[in-house]
Amino acid sequence: MIREGGCLCGAVRFKAVGDPVNVRVCHCRNCQKAMGSPFFARALFDQSALTVEGETGRYPSSEALDRVFCKVCGTRLFAWRKIGTMAGVALAAFDDRNEFTPTDHMWVSEKMAWVKLEDGLPQHAKTAP
Repeated sequence: MIREGGCLCGAVRFKAVGDPVNVRVCHCRNCQKAMGSPFFARALFDQSALTVEGETGRYPSSEALDRVFCKVCGTRLFAWRKIGTMAGVALAAFDDRNEFTPTDHMWVSEKMAWVKLEDGLPQHAKTAP
């Protein structure tokens, strides 16, 4: 199965082939700052399953991750692992934003105090196992 998505202005489009490895919501401080929101809801794909068209920029947000965004409108699209072969794709960037449902929350030790997690999903203080 192929799922497609892109940025706000349409300058960047992507395709994801197959199913994600996992779908999680990350509440870590780096994701909060990088996304400009309380958390980063993402589907994790092998980088080889993704094709990207259009000009993107990268910001090295940590030793492990580059944040990939549209150079035109600034939409944050991916958390691209520098070590390993995975990339987190922002759920809201998919054309069908309801295609995937998260299965758990990670880094809840850093979640914003006013965020209430009442969805019944497993919560992990740090990274998920």
